[in-house]
Amino acid sequence: MINNSDIISSAINTLNFESKAIKKAIELLDDDFSEAVKAIFSSKGRLIITGIGKSAHIGQKIVATLNSTGTPSIFMHAAEAVHGDLGMLTKEDVVLCISKSGNSPEIKVLIPLLKRDGNILIGMTGNKSSFLGKNSDFILNAFVEREADPNNLAPTTSTTVQLALGDALAVALIELRQFTAEDFAKFHPGGALGKKLLLRVDAILELHNAPKVVASSSIQEVIFEISNKRLGVTAVVENNEIKGIITDGDIRRMLEKTTDLSAITAEQIMTKNPKTIDLHAKVEDALNLMESHSITQLVVTNNNNYAGIIHLHDILKEGIVS
Repeated sequence: MINNSDIISSAINTLNFESKAIKKAIELLDDDFSEAVKAIFSSKGRLIITGIGKSAHIGQKIVATLNSTGTPSIFMHAAEAVHGDLGMLTKEDVVLCISKSGNSPEIKVLIPLLKRDGNILIGMTGNKSSFLGKNSDFILNAFVEREADPNNLAPTTSTTVQLALGDALAVALIELRQFTAEDFAKFHPGGALGKKLLLRVDAILELHNAPKVVASSSIQEVIFEISNKRLGVTAVVENNEIKGIITDGDIRRMLEKTTDLSAITAEQIMTKNPKTIDLHAKVEDALNLMESHSITQLVVTNNNNYAGIIHLHDILKEGIVS
């Protein structure tokens, strides 16, 4: 019978083993790491990342991270490189080669070809004395004592350290580039994060659905406008200037106090100085304003003129959450 505690114990041992390896990688950091980062940062070309086996998979992930954070990168499989893919390499590119042993046959064939045009070569390897280590301009030391699996065969600890060093490279470059959240969003326009950071109020505001009444409007007119536009609120507007708002909650509270509606006008029950958001503001700012004031609607303005109402549901439909 499988024992749950044994499985958890195995997971704990693996995570402990790999976390110790990352701590060891911290101790092995030296000026080569700094020089490698500076070489990538000052390059007029791209970062070409190459490797084979599991190191190749790690390289692809590092490429994805770098591209999304402002460092143009391309993955080139070490085996495919000698069959034509070397054509992607330009003289301005910096190359990062990832190999645990640094002595793989494919790596030995590839390295002289990478260096023939004078490209800077960064080696990420667990063996500084390897062919890769001896031929690299800078070495990112990814040494591990052993893999986490019981047979010391499956790339586990070694690939974890490679991945962590790749993240360290990416973050250092983010800081050098002063790469902001808005910059990040430019490369992720289709996702929820991109929408949150880039989407503007005008993109989701239904301009034709802008409920409004005047100050002298009767309660019947107010109720009709709120019901017709289905936003649970209407603005009170005079000459396109916002005087206040009336919500369906205001209507309910009024009905609790009186049933004689004949003499009541919009001006008498409206809330003056409502919360507003500019038409060109970020939707994220609108959401934050709603949350900070515990409201579900905001009056939208354009050059201080009334433009419409944005509802919390409009924002949530876009998949934007705080």
